[in-house]
Amino acid sequence: MQLPHGAHVAVADGTRFVLFRNDGDTAIINLVDAASPEVETTNRSGASPEVRDLDERGHAAGVAALLNQRVLANDIEKLLIVADPHTLGVMRSHYHGELEKRLVGEIAKTLTNADTAQIEQAIAAA
Repeated sequence: MQLPHGAHVAVADGTRFVLFRNDGDTAIINLVDAASPEVETTNRSGASPEVRDLDERGHAAGVAALLNQRVLANDIEKLLIVADPHTLGVMRSHYHGELEKRLVGEIAKTLTNADTAQIEQAIAAA
């Protein structure tokens, strides 16, 4: 996958979230400015008897809400989301229409414990 210069990359799972920006160009990805913004986790929508699942759903919904806010504030113009399939599914149900317009792609893969080079390789291979 080619990632436009300046695009943001959100890497998430049910408990962690890191936000990068591509300082490279479409051919050579160079992720920088890794940040782990504080995520509101109170939106636990969806029925599940397991507390862990509710916590993970709340975190995924919180990540989507934070990304929606950043998109609506024009802090993010292009966005790639990398998340495990479960987290990605929860996040999708919370996407704002404007976020959907700015989405350049999604990768259903768990990479929250990967280093930056592994994340860059996974994006390039997608």
